[in-house]
Amino acid sequence: MDNRDNDDVIVQSWHKNVDAWTKAIRSAEIHSRVTVTDAAIVNAVVAEAPELVLDLGCGEGWLVRALSDLGINAMGIDAVPGLIARASALGGSFTQMSYREFAEGQWGRKVDCVVCNFSLLGNEIVADVLHAIVDTLTAQGCCIIQTLHPNYSGEPYCDGWREGSWAGFSDEFTDPAPWYFRTLSSWLSLFSRAGLHLREMLEPLNNTTGQPASIIFVVSSKCKR
Repeated sequence: MDNRDNDDVIVQSWHKNVDAWTKAIRSAEIHSRVTVTDAAIVNAVVAEAPELVLDLGCGEGWLVRALSDLGINAMGIDAVPGLIARASALGGSFTQMSYREFAEGQWGRKVDCVVCNFSLLGNEIVADVLHAIVDTLTAQGCCIIQTLHPNYSGEPYCDGWREGSWAGFSDEFTDPAPWYFRTLSSWLSLFSRAGLHLREMLEPLNNTTGQPASIIFVVSSKCKR
């Protein structure tokens, strides 16, 4: 299976887990999100004081709703029709669009902030999406990416595909998808190749373990620093 096949498998997995994911988010079943990472991404966005936010890979729409509750105009896009349907049912601006379509420029609007909250799981498509984000941002805009911290110790510290797992989730989840792990240096190289500059890096901590629960990158276009 090559890189693009794996990228497709990720989307297929989310098609199968729409109901389970929606329930998990809305029932606060994911401990790390409830205790650390949800607030971390909201705070990171608020700190940038954007007027218009795009949540790329919005899932069932919780972040768009959270930002809207804080008076920030936010919209979401996702490749999975079922997730967009769940998001739209609670109100808000949501559009079904694949990452490939976004990378090809089909979004066509400028925003002050693009958020990718644990939504950059693939390999080649991620590079294409980051290139497109540069053209999506306003002059002073930024992209905020929250992802697994590179100190992830489950396997050797090197780039590559990892087997998916729903460990810690309910039995309703099925067919876990592979995901692509990047070292810190690989993330930085990826940003540079896309024409993005790292402005800030945050490491939200798990208060119980003292270990980082995630890493947040705040990047902007190199020509817009």
